Amino acid sequence: MPVMISDNMEKIFLNRCFVNCSEAKISVFDRGFLYGDGLFETMRAYSGRVFRLKDHLDRLFCSAREIELSLSCSRKYLKESIEKILKMNNLSNAYIRVTISRGVSDPGLVSPAKSYSTLVIVARKMKCLSSLTYKKGWRAIVVETRQNQASPLSRLKSLNFLNNILARKEAEAKRVDEGILLNTLGEVTEASTSNIFFVKRGTVITPKEKSGLLPGITRGVVLELVSSLGVEAYDKKVFLDDLMVADETFLTNSLIEIMPLVEIDGHPIGNGKPGPVTQRIHKAYQDLVKREIATKR
Repeated sequence: MPVMISDNMEKIFLNRCFVNCSEAKISVFDRGFLYGDGLFETMRAYSGRVFRLKDHLDRLFCSAREIELSLSCSRKYLKESIEKILKMNNLSNAYIRVTISRGVSDPGLVSPAKSYSTLVIVARKMKCLSSLTYKKGWRAIVVETRQNQASPLSRLKSLNFLNNILARKEAEAKRVDEGILLNTLGEVTEASTSNIFFVKRGTVITPKEKSGLLPGITRGVVLELVSSLGVEAYDKKVFLDDLMVADETFLTNSLIEIMPLVEIDGHPIGNGKPGPVTQRIHKAYQDLVKREIATKR
C-alpha cells in the first residue's frame, strides 16, 4: 500500500481545533473507541486538491444519516477544514482520513441523541507506489473471513473494520498483497481495502452492491469512465470461478487508483500480467484526475 509519512509537528483537526499530532487526544469514553460507533473516509489529494471530495462527503453524510449519527459540522465547514489542513501541513500529494464517531456519552449501547460527535481529520504526505508495482501487479488469496451481505455494515465505511483487518492479516500471512472476501452465499464481494473488477471478452464486470460490499468512490469513477472508452460494463453476482477464468482482474481504491491483479490463490489470471483493458482504464483515470484537479485551480 502507499506509505503515509507522519511528523509529530504536523497539524491534525480535532473537534474544531487544529493541534499538533503529539497533542491530539480523545476521551477513553468515546464511542468510536469503545464500540467502533462511527464512520471514516479516506481520500487522496493531488497537487493540493482532493479528487472527488464531493463524492466522499456525499457518502459520509449519507452513511451518517443511515446510522443516525449527527455530524457536529456542516458539509461546507468540513470541506473547508480539509482544504485548510492540507495548506497548513504544506501538502501537495497527500492521504486524508476523516474520522467521525458518536462521541462521548453515558454508558450503554444506545447513545442519547444529545451526544456530541467527535471529528478528526488527518492529512499526511503520501509516497506513491512505484510504476514497477503497477507493471508487475498484485497477488491475492481468497480468505476464510466472510462478509455478511445481510448486514448494513458491509455497505458502510464504519469504524467496525475488524473483518477487513482479519482479511488483510490472512493475506499477509500468505505473503500476498490482498485478501478477497466472499459473502455467506459464496459470492465475491470485495478485497480487504479495495473493490474488485474483472474483464471477460472485453467487458468489465464488478460484484453487485447487495452482495455485501462498500461502493467505493474509485469503483464509481471506473464505471463512469468505461463507457467513454467504448467498453461495456455492468455489475452482477460474481463467483470465484468467474475470476479464475477472467482475462484480466483489477482492484480499485482512492489511494492505489487501479491496480492490476495478476494472481489469485496461486492461479495466474489471464497470462499472469496486467492486461490492456486494465491499463487503458488506469490511464483514463489518471487523465481524469489531472483534468478535474486542474479545473479547481
